[in-house]
Amino acid sequence: MNPYPHEPTTLPRAPKALLFDLDGTLYRGDEPVPGADKLIEALTARGLPCWYLTNNSTRTPSQVADHLHRMGIPAKAEQVITSAEAAAAYAKTRHPAASAFVIGEHGLQEAMREAGFRSPEGGAADIVVQGIDRSLTYDRLTEALGHLLNGAEYLLTNPDRQLPVEGGVLPGAGSIAAALQAASGVEPTVIGKPSPILMDFALARAGVAASEAWVVGDNPLTDIAAGLAAGCPSVLVLTGLCAEEDWRRKCEAAGALPDLVCRGPAELGAYLERYLRTE
Repeated sequence: MNPYPHEPTTLPRAPKALLFDLDGTLYRGDEPVPGADKLIEALTARGLPCWYLTNNSTRTPSQVADHLHRMGIPAKAEQVITSAEAAAAYAKTRHPAASAFVIGEHGLQEAMREAGFRSPEGGAADIVVQGIDRSLTYDRLTEALGHLLNGAEYLLTNPDRQLPVEGGVLPGAGSIAAALQAASGVEPTVIGKPSPILMDFALARAGVAASEAWVVGDNPLTDIAAGLAAGCPSVLVLTGLCAEEDWRRKCEAAGALPDLVCRGPAELGAYLERYLRTE
């Protein structure tokens, strides 16, 4: 594997779509990654579809698109694919007329409401759908536990146990899940990366085969592992979790070596430009 994009590597063909991770890849919190806006503008001008995948279930696609716009990155709500949307779609295929107890913030609540799910309203829930909830109370946790012990199916938006924030980290969705698993003995079905459920949902939305979509992200454990498991060519960018001196160690530890490594958007853009000219 050639670590930087000076010559073509083992990537089989130019992509028909790109599936971008967000935080750590196109922005860091409220700051855009340098060159991310120019990369997306150039790809859009070429007619190459860009899709935005996130494990974060707190915001709706419209809110995510607005966040990208504020940083100069062009995006439409229909290009954003969240773990909340994928969880609602997965639940609907399995329980089309179910009641759902939801632990989560606005994005997950809205996705489940738009999919037609009703709350149990004092009765037994058919499913418990859980994401991060920074206002979670002990009473809500207890109620979720009761539904799980009564046989409800358990869906988890993403397994991340930590949520990086400015100045530190918060307990993530996976930390809440760890408590519910320990108390109930019920293993959740994970929807977000590295699960194939989110990837399959994204590929169907994009209308491309796995081999035709490049996954671009900064995290070997989620982005790269998800891309490789789905059969997508995968590109690691050194703009978030990994640096030049440790990316290989972190990828090997995750068991997820990417097809290509780029220092950032500019290198990825230059590589794609050369690659597309050979098609």
